[in-house]
Amino acid sequence: MKRVVIAGAGQGGFQVAASLRQDGFDGEVLLFGDEPGLPYQRPPLSKEYIKTGNAERLLFRNADFFDKNAIRYLDGRSLTTIDRADRTVELDDGQTHGFDHLVLALGARNRRLPIPGMDFDGVMQLRTLADAERIRAAIAPGLSLVVIGGGFIGLEIAATAAAAGARVTVLEATDRLMSRVVSPAISAHFLAMHQACGVDVRLGTMARGIRGNDRGRAAAVEIDEGASIEADIVLVSAGIVPNVEIAEAAGIYVQDGIRVNDLMETSDPHISAIGDCASFPFGRDGILIRLESVQNAIDQAKCVVQRLLGHPEPYDKVPWFWSDQAAFKLQIAGLTAGADHQVARASDDGAKLTVHCFRQDTLIGVETVNAPADHMMARKLLALPQAPTLGAVEAKDFDLKAVFAAAQA
Repeated sequence: MKRVVIAGAGQGGFQVAASLRQDGFDGEVLLFGDEPGLPYQRPPLSKEYIKTGNAERLLFRNADFFDKNAIRYLDGRSLTTIDRADRTVELDDGQTHGFDHLVLALGARNRRLPIPGMDFDGVMQLRTLADAERIRAAIAPGLSLVVIGGGFIGLEIAATAAAAGARVTVLEATDRLMSRVVSPAISAHFLAMHQACGVDVRLGTMARGIRGNDRGRAAAVEIDEGASIEADIVLVSAGIVPNVEIAEAAGIYVQDGIRVNDLMETSDPHISAIGDCASFPFGRDGILIRLESVQNAIDQAKCVVQRLLGHPEPYDKVPWFWSDQAAFKLQIAGLTAGADHQVARASDDGAKLTVHCFRQDTLIGVETVNAPADHMMARKLLALPQAPTLGAVEAKDFDLKAVFAAAQA
């Protein structure tokens, strides 16, 4: 194999390029992304960057890294067409590039709510560094911010804005925060935290539209029963949509993402897909999932590289996630959605919380708040062939280290 082309310069795409060189690939590597500048980390955008505005700290590597490792990097270029027969890609600058293998790390885009007023000035979403800079520049003491969506990103920005003195309201259409990804105990814990920080959290409340003023700027968010909430800024955080259209147009199989097998191969053996845009078989049951996490993008990138270098290993990593909100760090190991039983244990002072999530007596995930040691132990537990039972975790003398030692034995 002489040439690997990587479409997308986010976490997964960058990791493919870096791992190819680290693991000894001596062919050509072409990496391109649609944003200007060097590849950077996205997770800090809604956390540390909103506070500090230090873009240099976001970079994966400086420009010298790409030169020293003979990685050709093209910024500000988007993929427009894949020609599978000729094995070429065309970019939006009109240039065509051939490939022996193509890696699609196309990521995702923000979901656009089907409500009136989304185009008013002051309506913002977070996906890129440019988005984060606009949000950061707008947040100020006394400003009224309405966040539509009670997921990770919306809550991270809500906490940061409240700490900066803004008046913050969070609208969540379901009956609890982060309901798609965490247990009721974690939802309740973070609800209490945000309320204590002065955030007005309204559960079971749907945004019906955004009303503007005579200058074309957002002024209020309309909610149920004709009521509205004044807003200087509206942050829409309503999930993401995988970027699959170009792959689908090329005849690559798509199913809730670009469909890959456990080696990250698409329906075309010369094309792989990883990260937010890829759906893959997960776990012993092989259920189809798509994960939006740094860990998933990095590990899938490494999986692709090992296969290209002749060392194929099926992707079977334990997924993990995190969210920093105010002084609370939420960490999740495994996938806890669909759990039918949870065992929650809080520290005496309430500062730490660990929730073990089960489905039919099988541990499927562990959620922790300010308990990093429990999180790391949970990742090790979930990687074992036999996880602890519900009965073992419910026992009064339960000790996570002891359970791990017994499971290893």
